[in-house]
Amino acid sequence: MKKGFARRAIAATVALGMGMTLAACSGGGSGGGSGSSVQSGTYKGPKVTVTFWNGWTGGDQQTILTKLVSEFNSSHKNIVIKPVEMQWADISAKMPLAIKAGKGPDLTVAHGDDIATYAAQGLLVKSDAIVKELGYKASDFPPGLFEHGVYQGAQYGIPWSVTPLGLYVNKSVLQKAGISPTDIPADKTTYLNDLQKLKDKGIQGEWVDGYVFTGTFEFESLLWQYGGDLFNKDVSKATFNSPAGVQALTWMVDLVKKGYSPAKVAQDGNINALIAGKTAFNWNGIWQTSNTALLKDQWTAAPVPQIGTQKGVWSSSTDWAFVNNKGQDKNKTQAAAAFVEWMENHSTVWAGGGELPAANKTRNSSSLAAQYPNLKPFLSELDYAHFETTAPGIPNAEATITVAVNNAILGKQSPKDALDQQAAKADQLLAQNKQQYGG
Repeated sequence: MKKGFARRAIAATVALGMGMTLAACSGGGSGGGSGSSVQSGTYKGPKVTVTFWNGWTGGDQQTILTKLVSEFNSSHKNIVIKPVEMQWADISAKMPLAIKAGKGPDLTVAHGDDIATYAAQGLLVKSDAIVKELGYKASDFPPGLFEHGVYQGAQYGIPWSVTPLGLYVNKSVLQKAGISPTDIPADKTTYLNDLQKLKDKGIQGEWVDGYVFTGTFEFESLLWQYGGDLFNKDVSKATFNSPAGVQALTWMVDLVKKGYSPAKVAQDGNINALIAGKTAFNWNGIWQTSNTALLKDQWTAAPVPQIGTQKGVWSSSTDWAFVNNKGQDKNKTQAAAAFVEWMENHSTVWAGGGELPAANKTRNSSSLAAQYPNLKPFLSELDYAHFETTAPGIPNAEATITVAVNNAILGKQSPKDALDQQAAKADQLLAQNKQQYGG
């Protein structure tokens, strides 16, 4: 499981195990700080220490971050970046009280579906002026991503990384079924043909689960492929139970019914089966490219196949956000902005931790492709990727999607009944979020 999404996974697990509660996220307040100006990423003020909260607690990402921070600190005599690692869920829980007391970080990183919540709680500085001075604009990032950092007309996030889903393939398993490992399925017909060939050899070709990782992300990708969406435009109503949603979830359930997938796949059972040579395909995130258990010559990755009427794939993102502490030191905010620009300009190595740099100029550079050839299939998906919904408190409504997927995959409900029931619960949560946060 990708640790970066622990907050959403925890919410979904609670919903699955205890029933969906109708309480909105804690916090309150309206609006954020007024913003601070910087001059093209430079900082010439007094020496400051910038505290930076993030959820990269281990593995390659933490190692890469430590090296980048050390390099930045050694080249900036008047700025000291002090990273503080903690679980993503702990950041959400601890920031409101810490910021109210003036003891929060000066800079943080948030997932795309957390930005609006933090902004509505008054935890973040409006960063329009910073963005303008640094020269960032929507066209510097994948389509639709920059706008996800906007809340009530103000910019609060600067994109840092993106993590699309892809199709992981065990080449040796394909060969057992007489399928060329170079002929990776890209459409519905070819994918079904391969699954049938695998079944004929006694191999269940794709293990479908009902968890956030990766059943929910696969369902959402299929929903968009069939022309649907998760919520309506103003995020006041769930729409994942549309005919497109029913088609998407029915596709997944049918994989189990037809014997292409076993029933009751455990959390992470699908990626473990791929590694063990028990299955051929796994829809999973780009972070698995750094999974050392995947033998180098055994696997490859490709864009997810187009099952529906159009291309579509789920992707998450992370954004830099400037924190609105009580009595926030503007010098620290300016220094934090200088650090953000420096990091964006040195983000090629971030791909080594299983995330793509959000900045187009870095991500599309020849050096990144040369250093990390396994990432090439994911690069091509970003033109049609869909990122997290932007609305205060949205993670609680997102969790209902996993409940629906789980209930249908386990055969507890039909796809339509499962989606309808959870969409109704999501509507209640969305209404409570509107009441709490004001839109």
